[in-house]
Amino acid sequence: MEVKTCLTWLEEKSLQNYFGGKQFSLLYKASVHGFSNSALLQRCSTQGPTLTVMYNKCFVFGTYMEQSYQEEKRDFSTVFVLQNAKISECKIGPYEPIALLRADPVFGMPYPNFSVQLSDKKVILQKDINKKLGLRENSTISIEECEVFRCEDLLDQRKIEGATVLRDSLLSALRTYKPFEDLVPQSRILLLGPFGAGKSSFFNSVKSVFQGHVTQKALVGSEAAGISKKYRTYWIKDKNCGKFLPFVLCDSLGLSEKDGLCMDDIPNILKGHTADRYQFESMKPITSSHPSYIHFPNLKDRIHCVAFVFDANSIEGLSQEMVAKIKTIQRELIKHGTMHVVLLTHVDSMDLIIKGDLMDIYSCVPVKLKLQEVHKKLGFALSDILVVSNYVSEWELDPVKDVLILSALQQMLWTADDYLEDQPLKETC
Repeated sequence: MEVKTCLTWLEEKSLQNYFGGKQFSLLYKASVHGFSNSALLQRCSTQGPTLTVMYNKCFVFGTYMEQSYQEEKRDFSTVFVLQNAKISECKIGPYEPIALLRADPVFGMPYPNFSVQLSDKKVILQKDINKKLGLRENSTISIEECEVFRCEDLLDQRKIEGATVLRDSLLSALRTYKPFEDLVPQSRILLLGPFGAGKSSFFNSVKSVFQGHVTQKALVGSEAAGISKKYRTYWIKDKNCGKFLPFVLCDSLGLSEKDGLCMDDIPNILKGHTADRYQFESMKPITSSHPSYIHFPNLKDRIHCVAFVFDANSIEGLSQEMVAKIKTIQRELIKHGTMHVVLLTHVDSMDLIIKGDLMDIYSCVPVKLKLQEVHKKLGFALSDILVVSNYVSEWELDPVKDVLILSALQQMLWTADDYLEDQPLKETC
């Protein structure tokens, strides 16, 4: 039978982040393996850094040690209290780790000011420790449960190497990608979303991965009105072969409750009537009399996939007007048979999310809740919602971020292929 921790998800995540982005593996649980020092040592010796967690009726507390139990080197340990989602700590030591399990002082060994006595289900703390931790002066704390976890870095060298292999595999697949049955030379993906959502940053991130260094071709702004006021069709050149890749990312004016992209411009973009560098006007859509208007667009000029781009931290703050506008666009896409996905950016800046979480981001509870919120508020299918961490302020590429970016791009291209496959035969000839 699987042994599970008593920590809630929020408690475990708070401790993982607090101690430097750790992954916990439960080694010992007193109610299962026995309330005794020997039972603890049998399962927890030579396990490397450990977190010992004890449960009182009112709070969770324990100690984090960089050394394994039974190592002879004296070192400092961190005693902590987790109460009401807040962590307080103090340092103790230097002691040998096993000294924390001694009920009585040993000749030649300093007596620890934090002592775990499992057989009596209690922990003895000196008054100075209680004061630093914000506890009452009572020096004895009764415990109902004790657990010990092995602590490993969420993002160690082995995982980084694994991410690098996966990134290289994705790069190889995307470099050899061809649109469905070669119906068009490039699949065209339109990025739509509110100002500041990360549309231009996503293009820059994709380009950076294929160039092998961080680049900022598309201007990125933090102003409410954004930077992109022109319709841009961005081609990306592969650094390895020097050729353009078989997809185009199209950037448009941001969506807004009042200004922003004119809703009547969207059908013209989808149908391929809008040329590169067309200057948008918020209140006036392009017309057939405009000098750059494309009168007879082919399948290659159309949009094959639309990616709605949202800042993951702003979903709850979307106004009713913005939600209504997005749903209107969705109906327009359905009318034209255009496939679409959702791209959530800035996922790495969400509460409780750290860099190590990006390796398995879709399993993180805050991200799951965010996807549910997007589904509930905007009606997008959960399977169509992708998450990325764009390159915004970094100077160097990160294989973990690259995997998220390339995986999202691959999904968009598969969606574009679905659109192309669905075209009537007469339009593909």
